[in-house]
Amino acid sequence: MPELPWITLVWNDPVNLMSYVAYVFRAYFGHSEQEAERLMLQVHNEGRAMVSSGSREEMERDVEAMHGYGLWATLQQDM
Repeated sequence: MPELPWITLVWNDPVNLMSYVAYVFRAYFGHSEQEAERLMLQVHNEGRAMVSSGSREEMERDVEAMHGYGLWATLQQDM
């Protein structure tokens, strides 16, 4: 049975501006302005958004990068 992919979740926080979160999604993940805005609004409205998926090592790197930008992020194995 193949291993399930891992995902990076970014969580809503009371500190970061929505425009900054969208900027991080564009700068780090290379998302378009529209996709970055969609993900940022999902974080804001639903409390979290899945921003990347892949191997555990890749997701650990993405989570660490989000922490470097000051965002609250976690990884988990996709269901």
